[in-house]
Amino acid sequence: MNHPFLNIINEKVVIFDGAMGTQLIKRGLKPGECPELWNIEKPDIIETIHKSYIEAGAEVIETNTFGANRIKLSHFGLSDKVGEINFKAVQIAKKAAGGKAFVALSVGPTGVLVEPYGPLSVESAVEVFKDQISSALEAKPDMILIETMSQLSEARAAVIAAKEICDLPVIATMTFEESGKTLMGTDPATALFVLSSAGADVVGINCSLGPDKIAFPLQEMSKYKCIPILVQPNAGMPVLSEGETVYPLSPEEFAKSCLKLSSIGLNAIGGCCGTTPEHIKFLKHSFLKIEPLKVMPFLNTVICSDKKTIILTGKDPVKIIGERINPTGKKALSEELKSGKLSGVIREAALQKNAGADILDVNLGVPEIDETSLMKKVIPALQEAVNIPLAIDSSNPNTLEAGLRVYTGKALVNSVNGSKESLEKVLPIVKKYGAVVIGLTMDESGIPKTAGERLRIARKIIKAAENYGIPKQNVIIDCLCLTAGTQQEQALETINAIKLIKEELGCLTALGVSNISYGLPRRNLLNRAFLSMALSAGLDLPIINPLDNDLLEIIKASDVLTGRDRNASLFITFAKATKDRDSEKQFFLENIIPESSPEKKLYEAIINGNDEEVEDPIEKLLLNYSEPYNIINQIIIPALKEVGEKYEKGDYFIPELLLSAEAAKKAFEIIKRKFPSGEEKKARIILATVKGDIHDLGKNIVKAIMENYGFDVIDLGVDVDAEIILNEAEKYSDLKLIGLSALMTTSIPSMETTIKLIKNKIPNCKVIVGGAILNKDIAEKIGADFYAKDALEGVRIAEKVYEKN
Repeated sequence: MNHPFLNIINEKVVIFDGAMGTQLIKRGLKPGECPELWNIEKPDIIETIHKSYIEAGAEVIETNTFGANRIKLSHFGLSDKVGEINFKAVQIAKKAAGGKAFVALSVGPTGVLVEPYGPLSVESAVEVFKDQISSALEAKPDMILIETMSQLSEARAAVIAAKEICDLPVIATMTFEESGKTLMGTDPATALFVLSSAGADVVGINCSLGPDKIAFPLQEMSKYKCIPILVQPNAGMPVLSEGETVYPLSPEEFAKSCLKLSSIGLNAIGGCCGTTPEHIKFLKHSFLKIEPLKVMPFLNTVICSDKKTIILTGKDPVKIIGERINPTGKKALSEELKSGKLSGVIREAALQKNAGADILDVNLGVPEIDETSLMKKVIPALQEAVNIPLAIDSSNPNTLEAGLRVYTGKALVNSVNGSKESLEKVLPIVKKYGAVVIGLTMDESGIPKTAGERLRIARKIIKAAENYGIPKQNVIIDCLCLTAGTQQEQALETINAIKLIKEELGCLTALGVSNISYGLPRRNLLNRAFLSMALSAGLDLPIINPLDNDLLEIIKASDVLTGRDRNASLFITFAKATKDRDSEKQFFLENIIPESSPEKKLYEAIINGNDEEVEDPIEKLLLNYSEPYNIINQIIIPALKEVGEKYEKGDYFIPELLLSAEAAKKAFEIIKRKFPSGEEKKARIILATVKGDIHDLGKNIVKAIMENYGFDVIDLGVDVDAEIILNEAEKYSDLKLIGLSALMTTSIPSMETTIKLIKNKIPNCKVIVGGAILNKDIAEKIGADFYAKDALEGVRIAEKVYEKN
């Protein structure tokens, strides 16, 4: 794209403005008031703020539209004002800029969880963002700035929306926690590759962290040097001073800290929470002579899920594509899919991932079923269940696009072939969604008999892809193999084709190995021999059954012998893991809980968050256990404990925690139905977002997890007055805990007032607080009994308060 902003950002470090909210509060914005409404009611103030940032040196100003989508505006009864607010906001900014600065339309999150982890579908999210962006286009913003996103699925939906309705530059920034990952567990590199593949022209980081803490996610992004990067830190981490929440870094300190980021590499910088025109003035001066990050094409192949990135160089260890999610020849799986059940697919995904698959092929070609609708349902379900990338496998272009649209990641498409029809139908879809595609070396004439002919088709596919703007590294060639039972001579021809394509084109190669043995005895033996030959020829991505340990061993050993596994480090780890079967957890599962027992099935259903797999084993267990709560104490609680351990170690994130808790909740409900008289009285907790704050994403996550851990949660919603919280609390004599949430610094005084009222009227009731702008120090200063950094810590505090075991 040739656009003045994109040209400048590669020539110099571009300065963005600072916080809008901080300036609105300074000018009288009250807690609970809609900031975006000021575009209509107080346009002169908004214009003055914009001008103050331009005078300070900002070269890009952001419109006052961060929450101007219909979902956020509905909290104020203003969902019908989306068009007017966004149009007016751009108009005000353009007037203030007067050609001296670019105007970026600010697009913030909806505040609702997006699939695969929440109720808002990807398509609904796309429509919400289209609604906001389209209403602003007539006023002619210079670019779209998608910012402060904690869900990669939501950020990607916003990028898709912007790209589908305009040709302006699109910037997408995520907000990261101190762990270096987003709330939902996405790492910086994955965010970079997924958003850029979706069409973002600039990516970056904003909010949540000060300049010092933002250095790590910036480093993880900038090291790839493949796209311009924007950074907008807060003015430090918030602290409570004289009853007010403030951001501690002075303009000079902020600029000095930000200057250190220049050595890491960035192309644009501005400020987020707590920054003012004075901060931007010092920032501008500090960056006058700083060179921007030099952006260049990234020539390696990248495939991503929403939490994991695989970078393929052709010299790294072989990556395994699991082939088992395919109903062909699997009657039970086929029947499950026809009936709408996904438990079999999820089970296969978990088995393959645990066995060592790096990517999962997803083929849903079931006769008498709507494959496209099914793909839209299965892809989000699989992304909930496993964190590794998916390959969307179909011969139907509509099915491919349906899968790609709902897939949060940079997917692998399986596949395109050399026929004119396939190239014309599949490649535009691959280009639109920034995917990687497998190219099959066949065309209208079928599969060629010679390696040379397959090379010709591979060249044709790569050239066609490049004509659509798909770089060579986003094409992986599959040389195809036929069964040795009927075309024995073709086995070596496939091996020769792999060698030839690696030598002539330097492409990555994939291959479905098991085709070679179809119709022959001792299939495993033939598969092993053929895989060894293909690996020695340079095969990068074998498509195999990862549950076949013989094939895994061949791959791991081959990586050592071909130099892909440096110092045999992965092989040594693999050898130790396959030998060491007597760890405490493995002993528990394999000995105390037999392999095929309902105990193990229930345990694994909770660990894997597969609620469809809960009912059958628990029904069987209830026939054998005289005391149903032994099931809870011996299986469900230990499983939840392991889930908690995985979360604390960073192996699991909020999505996995929610899924496992949901599976456990289903188990509890089945037990309760069977033995209602023995039902344990639930501990009650009240949750509320305090007066003046309409944010409830974090509170809703806490609610879901607490409910699934057995608590009776009374959710009072958002913007809740202290008296309402107190009145509700006084209804329950056994209430021991109230949870208060806040996201905005202006909500801290309201939270403090609420805590004082509760302590005064019901002193025996404890108060736990949480939210992005809180920490233990602030919680103590405002009188809270507990601070929870996340939902699981909140559960553990609640359990202690109620003396749960």
